[in-house]
Amino acid sequence: MECISIFDMLKIGVGPSSSHTFGPWRAGRRLIAELKEKNKFDQVVAITVDLYGSLSLTGKGHATDIASILGLCGYDPQTIDVLQIDTIIKSISDTKLLPFNQEIDIVFDCKKDIVFNKEFKEFHPNGMTFTVLFKDGKKYTSTFYSIGGGFVVKEERKRKEKKLEAFKEFPMPVQKATDLLAYCAAQNKKISDIVLENERSLHTDQEIDERIAQIWKVMLESMYTGCHTEGTLPGGLKVRRRAYDSHKNLIGTAQYSNPNEWIASIRDTEVKFRQILKWVSCFALAVNEVNASLGRVVTAPTNGSAGVIPAVMMYYMVIENHDANFEDIKQFMLVAGEIGSLFKKGATISAAMGGCQAEIGVSSAMAAGALTELMGGSPEQVLIASEIAMEHHLGLTCDPIGGLVQIPCIERNAMGAIKAINACEMALDTTAANAKVPLDKVIATMWATAQDMNTKYKETSEGGLAIAVSLSDC
Repeated sequence: MECISIFDMLKIGVGPSSSHTFGPWRAGRRLIAELKEKNKFDQVVAITVDLYGSLSLTGKGHATDIASILGLCGYDPQTIDVLQIDTIIKSISDTKLLPFNQEIDIVFDCKKDIVFNKEFKEFHPNGMTFTVLFKDGKKYTSTFYSIGGGFVVKEERKRKEKKLEAFKEFPMPVQKATDLLAYCAAQNKKISDIVLENERSLHTDQEIDERIAQIWKVMLESMYTGCHTEGTLPGGLKVRRRAYDSHKNLIGTAQYSNPNEWIASIRDTEVKFRQILKWVSCFALAVNEVNASLGRVVTAPTNGSAGVIPAVMMYYMVIENHDANFEDIKQFMLVAGEIGSLFKKGATISAAMGGCQAEIGVSSAMAAGALTELMGGSPEQVLIASEIAMEHHLGLTCDPIGGLVQIPCIERNAMGAIKAINACEMALDTTAANAKVPLDKVIATMWATAQDMNTKYKETSEGGLAIAVSLSDC
């Protein structure tokens, strides 16, 4: 049984896409580790990167080429100074030298050595192959697949076997939602309690708290940054940042100097229904505007859907519970991460495999379930909320205009957050015995829908809005 940590579902990275940016970035770092393990790293003189399928079709808009280069340079997406990315790429482009793992310079032409191939590899739509040339003239190839949410695998799945071995200590392995409910019923515990016990088999309590605190710090900072940054997003669509204007109208004349003071200021603003809608939308838009500009966000479960979970958590903190603290954040993230893992095991979190239902749909389900537990819902109601949220995202296509994670992607985060809150409220008013659709059935339906969906609606920019609206229209 595959056991997935919440820290696999909630990862700190750089936008705009977890599968098209974060994944290829990690693949480049994986190649470095692979060559070092084979004692061949010092023999490298050149590298070519071949991108296939969805990575090729929307690669430029998703900065796949830039991410691949940064990965080969050995930069960590969690710690890199994102303001230096343009400078790094320009230097490599000008000198035609790539600082491989920042250890050795190798010949690299950004325009020639990254090849965009439209054909798809059979294993997964997001395939990429590194071809390495050694000093003795011999070549070595290594193929990776970015399967969504920043997860990167090789076709033989050797790393998966190692990971399963590492996770064999999970005291309460969960494959389906029914497994989760069974543990809760047998031990009379909340879902977050069960998830925490599993995480304790991998990390100490201090490590868990520190990592969750860091995740929330990045989420909060991405909301804060997005709400305080004016201008136009990069990429050619000339999309004006909306979070700045929306926030300016909502916050009024409040005075603050940091994100925590900002939270206190928001709590003092007017909170009629329209203002609540605007605040939640503003939080979500802010995160994904940061994501669209190669900023740092939390993949939750993907970069394209990174705004939903922080927006709903922030809603709880500034609207529902002004006394909310770290324990509430921890509880929320534990539940959200576990719900996300159910979808990864039973379906997909890759838009290239399942359309946007795999991104916004899953993130909305994660947020809905997590909020429901914070609002006092039972384990059954938590899963009902997740089911409701996904049920009304089934079939949602991925059709980014210009291959950019901007239209309709940014707005969809606001819609997903609002749906999550709505799903929570409906679940809290639902008696579990009256629920007709189990979460496991919705997950199975989502996967069936994904398999039936036409490829042009799976992050290829070959259908929907992506062809109805062109860059020239913008």
